[in-house]
Amino acid sequence: MKTLAAMLVCRRQFTIGVCLAALAGVPMTMVSAVVPMTGATALRAEFAQTVSPHVVPAAADVAGYAQRLDAALVAAGAQVDQRRFVVLVDRNPGVQSLLLFLGSHRAWQFIGAAPVSTGLPGRFDHFETPLGVFDHSISTPDFRAEGTRNALGIRGYGRKGARIYDFGWVIASKGWGDRERMAMRLQMHATDPDRLEPRLGTAQSKGCIRIPASLNEFLDRWAILDEDYEQEMNEGRRFWVLRADRAPTPWSGRYLVVVDSRQAAPVDPVVIPEP
Repeated sequence: MKTLAAMLVCRRQFTIGVCLAALAGVPMTMVSAVVPMTGATALRAEFAQTVSPHVVPAAADVAGYAQRLDAALVAAGAQVDQRRFVVLVDRNPGVQSLLLFLGSHRAWQFIGAAPVSTGLPGRFDHFETPLGVFDHSISTPDFRAEGTRNALGIRGYGRKGARIYDFGWVIASKGWGDRERMAMRLQMHATDPDRLEPRLGTAQSKGCIRIPASLNEFLDRWAILDEDYEQEMNEGRRFWVLRADRAPTPWSGRYLVVVDSRQAAPVDPVVIPEP
């Protein structure tokens, strides 16, 4: 597997006590964080070399997140029985990280983690990033950033060409006013490389999930969440949004799982369909 030049790595440890204490109430099924899987070691090395910044959680935290991931998928009826990638995001303001896992029910292997920014309540039009399991499918097609700047000079989707992962309209809690629940568009995307990417690791967004540009590149190139796209391509369909140099593995997945390690278990952990 070809790798890019090593990039600067930000090594930030999770707070073990906070994360594991929050797991109270989650069924303590044996979920291995170290399962021999062909190709996983190479992908983990690729992640460490090319995703910058990335974080290095403690082994105990990884095991706890694997348990939480498994519980959320089962509760949502989205049990993964074949080896697939699954993306997990912890919106806890003290964590604000994404963890990538490869595996299947009760057998997950950690690939890598990176800082993110989720919703920052308290301002108009800012939502809490919703908890639950969200399906990435062609019913809500992805698109790519144009690299344009808003009135404040910010490239909200990042550099031109960055992929925007679109999970459709979902129900989330308003972060302003009466805090009622209403529809918002849930996306996962890169952000302004100069003004906003340095703030990753803290809550900043209007409800979407902001990720490093290098992580966006990793997910895109290795077709991490492209299971539905791959299935349609096998039927002869083609998609303009897919890059020409992508290198899909047999394990493309489809699920984004959002948790909050301050809470014992996800709230309403359901796969939310397109309205």
